[in-house]
Amino acid sequence: MAKAPKLKVFTTSAGFHDALVAAPSRAAALRAWGSDRDLFARGAAFEVTDPDLMKEPLAKPGTVIRRLRGSEAEQFAALPPDPPPAGRAKSARASTAEAAPKGTKPSANNLKKADAALQEAVKRHREADAAARARVEAAQRERADLQRQQRSEEDALRAERDEAQATYDEAIERWREG
Repeated sequence: MAKAPKLKVFTTSAGFHDALVAAPSRAAALRAWGSDRDLFARGAAFEVTDPDLMKEPLAKPGTVIRRLRGSEAEQFAALPPDPPPAGRAKSARASTAEAAPKGTKPSANNLKKADAALQEAVKRHREADAAARARVEAAQRERADLQRQQRSEEDALRAERDEAQATYDEAIERWREG
């Protein structure tokens, strides 16, 4: 008769919880936790020796038991204090600018020239766009007129052909009866 393997209880941290499992080996505990890393080698998991902590996992071998680590008040107390509200931090550039004495006011001439050039270009572009739009509209009107003329000519020629076909058909019929 095979002997049941001796179970040990292992634990690892899972956020605000401890994950406890009763398993025959460290490898089995890692499998139960779903870990592909050796948490024991990293010091993130260890064997439990406290009898009170071992009771529940030993009652359900292979099942991961989650236990809250401390109370909510203890968890909040362990958090680092909130940082003071951040005011507007001055950059190193700003602090050196404040330290430098004010000289003469910079000239806005280059800015005005650039703005005028931009406005002129926008005006030229709008005019060119309007001219191109007018050419497109004129071409569309010309195409519509051309299509009307072509339809009219084709209709007249179809009527002429239909009349010639009818005359030919009558002549053939008379010839056959002939």
